[in-house]
Amino acid sequence: MKIEKLEWGKIEVEGGLVLRDAKLWPGGARGWDWNETGTRHVPGIQPEDAEELLGHGAEVVVLTRGQQLVLQVPAETIAWLEERGVEVVVDETRAAVERYHALLREGRKVGGLFHSTC
Repeated sequence: MKIEKLEWGKIEVEGGLVLRDAKLWPGGARGWDWNETGTRHVPGIQPEDAEELLGHGAEVVVLTRGQQLVLQVPAETIAWLEERGVEVVVDETRAAVERYHALLREGRKVGGLFHSTC
């Protein structure tokens, strides 16, 4: 699933799906609802946030920190993914979208958690 457009507070995904924050995986996407796992800017992205991506076959996971780098990514989350053999990319959202698309072009099975604001 490609990201067609990224704006503050809005991510448009291939097929016309428009979301505030997004979970993408090989062949699919949905809104990323932080309330499902209790995610907040601090301490940040939880392993449970990424678990669904692995269930859909992601072998590389892109974790975004927001456009102002406010969203944290705890070392425990990265370790949890790496323990499962997953390559992890962490970056500011716009840069992460570029990296995500590069991985797609390489034919990699990539998933991601994309935060569209701060």
